Amino acid sequence: MHIRQITDDDIGGVIELLLVGFPARNRAYWERGLEHLATRSAPAEMPKYGYALTADRELVGVILLISSRVPVDGRWAVRSNLSSWFVKSNFRSHSTLLIKRAISAPDVTYLNISPARHTWPTIEAQGFSRYTDGQFVALPLARAPDSKTTIIEATSELGLSVETPTFERQLLLDHAKYGCISVWCCTPDGNYPFVFLPRVVKRIVPCAQLIYCRNLEDYVRFARPLGWYLAARRSLFTIIDSNGPIRGLNGIYFPNSSPKYFKGLFRPRLGDLAYTEAPLIGL
Repeated sequence: MHIRQITDDDIGGVIELLLVGFPARNRAYWERGLEHLATRSAPAEMPKYGYALTADRELVGVILLISSRVPVDGRWAVRSNLSSWFVKSNFRSHSTLLIKRAISAPDVTYLNISPARHTWPTIEAQGFSRYTDGQFVALPLARAPDSKTTIIEATSELGLSVETPTFERQLLLDHAKYGCISVWCCTPDGNYPFVFLPRVVKRIVPCAQLIYCRNLEDYVRFARPLGWYLAARRSLFTIIDSNGPIRGLNGIYFPNSSPKYFKGLFRPRLGDLAYTEAPLIGL
């Protein structure tokens, strides 16, 4: 038995394992997600794809890691999202070692943003803590309008000229390539970034999940113009990670809906799922 980093040569085998472990996902889903990982740079100290468990050089287990540098309190920190874990049943006794290796890097904050309900006690036993308890489904069109706001697509010629920090500009452009809706809310007092992931809930309800904003107060402020913009793209509702109802928004809070966990140096903030499995691989 051996645990090592996943390499480019492993991708075919990794996909075959994930197809067994996640039968509801098709090959195109995994090919798209791994292509996104292949075309982006992870921090030098972190694996590009994640870790593989091998037996006699055969892949028998896998866990994906999506790592990035993010600004935290005026400095840069490494954040890594654990995703898509699977080990063949005959080797399941070694799965703990795979997880332990995946979360072993010092000075890294680890996320688990899509744990199955039956794994919550196990995740907590591994030292993870919740940072969101549920999700708020907002109806942003119910907010009062803001006539001083202009919404501009980040990828448009006008959007590329918007003055903003380099990190946020690149973040919006990257996520547009991943299929997200990346926009600027431009006002006389500044420009505000937003990223949304189009989703279909219960197979019939088109929604937009908030992936990135500077803080939730920004979303509340611009909910009405953003709501009109998203409605034109068939999304009347916005899904937002939260720990209760969000003041200033009309909607419904769902406790224990997709809780999210972290382990590490800093507590992730609400409204930031940038460079995680949600936009890069899918939920």
